[in-house]
Amino acid sequence: MPEDKTYEKLIDQLIEKEAQLDYTKASIAKTDKQMKKIIKSNTYKKTASIRKLLPTGKEKDNYIDYLEEQLLHCQSENVLLKEQLFEAEKALEQFDYDTLWRYIREKKDTGKIIAELDKRIAQKKAADHNFRNLLEAAARQFGQEEPAFKQRVFTKVLAGAKEHASEFMIRAGLTEEPVSLADVASYRICMNMRIRQYQLLGTLPEYELDDKQTAYRFMEKQAIRIPGSSEAVYTIETLPEQENIVIKPVDGAGGRGVYIVYASNDIISVKTGEQLSGWSLLKHRMEKDLQENKVGQDAWHIEELILEDTANKVSARDVKFYCFYGKVGVILEIIRTPEIKYCWWNEWGERIQTGKYDDKAFQGKGVSKEEIEMAERISSLIPSPFMRIDFLRSEEGLIFGEFTPKPGNYDEFNDDIDTYLGNLFIEAQGKLDKDLLQGKSFEIFKEA
Repeated sequence: MPEDKTYEKLIDQLIEKEAQLDYTKASIAKTDKQMKKIIKSNTYKKTASIRKLLPTGKEKDNYIDYLEEQLLHCQSENVLLKEQLFEAEKALEQFDYDTLWRYIREKKDTGKIIAELDKRIAQKKAADHNFRNLLEAAARQFGQEEPAFKQRVFTKVLAGAKEHASEFMIRAGLTEEPVSLADVASYRICMNMRIRQYQLLGTLPEYELDDKQTAYRFMEKQAIRIPGSSEAVYTIETLPEQENIVIKPVDGAGGRGVYIVYASNDIISVKTGEQLSGWSLLKHRMEKDLQENKVGQDAWHIEELILEDTANKVSARDVKFYCFYGKVGVILEIIRTPEIKYCWWNEWGERIQTGKYDDKAFQGKGVSKEEIEMAERISSLIPSPFMRIDFLRSEEGLIFGEFTPKPGNYDEFNDDIDTYLGNLFIEAQGKLDKDLLQGKSFEIFKEA
């Protein structure tokens, strides 16, 4: 909110000005004390006659020349220090991914990758340790300050600390005048921990719906329209040559290995937008997907082709709802032809930037309030704090596509969106725990 930013700015200025005022007062008092001490000193009294003999005329000019030489020397040293500082800053410079990729590839090729990783990890640990101590020291400086100052500094420290926040900082959120812990939340960290849970336990509720046929049964029980499909699983060799279908890998994600077949000589790769002129070329691309590990296994489903505009062969756009146990966080709208473009929306129907795909944005059509409510209702029937629910925009409205418990590149959101979605995740987990304790049964989910 603008008012919050104005208030925060005023608090920042007050903290700075009060500190400067106190420092100036202390400096004046210290200087005054030193002057009085000097004047009273025996040295000052004994040098009274000498001070009258300070250089004049030519001697004074020579003395000024000497001081100017000293000044130039100091300036040279200052330039040297600035150059050293510049070199140190360069060590902290942010490089683009391609530059770092080439650098680390050279280390791999020369057999130095392990040593390089050990060095960088050690540097990161040391930097994190110092960073954490610095932030904690800053917070402790304001532990006993007036509430407005304490709130402001702690909030800023916690926003910087996130997963590095110490117990001392977090404890400030449990006092009579609690500091907000909102900035500690992170969707990326929540997802990392959730996937670790999956690794430890072998499965989680949301991953049950990652199976296409289970997902379809779940949606049919809610009378949600799904594409026509077959439960059959095909290999590349057994894939039937049909038109107006979509070919999808059983274990695919992010459009990898997905192909739209309008006709045997009119096939589109969803991931790349490449147009394929024949069935044999399609099979060659599918084999390449397997060889490059873009698709994990030679197992494929066939689904009905959903179009947004049948007459003009306009493919259905994707509409993906990031849902947090009954609440939509953000919505991603995608068109895939003639080239892939992205548009993000918030739950209030406003276009937003999230840090993901900002360079491939387009002016989307958005979603209706009823569609958001539908996604939230479906999400509330899944015993999980997070699920992305994906639809296709057809001529008849939204048609269910799939559930995505782990969206690709979920770590690429900017800080604001990462924090916002992290808070939704944490809140959703708390609501889910409460509902489970109160006996919510999730019957539709169990039946599916």
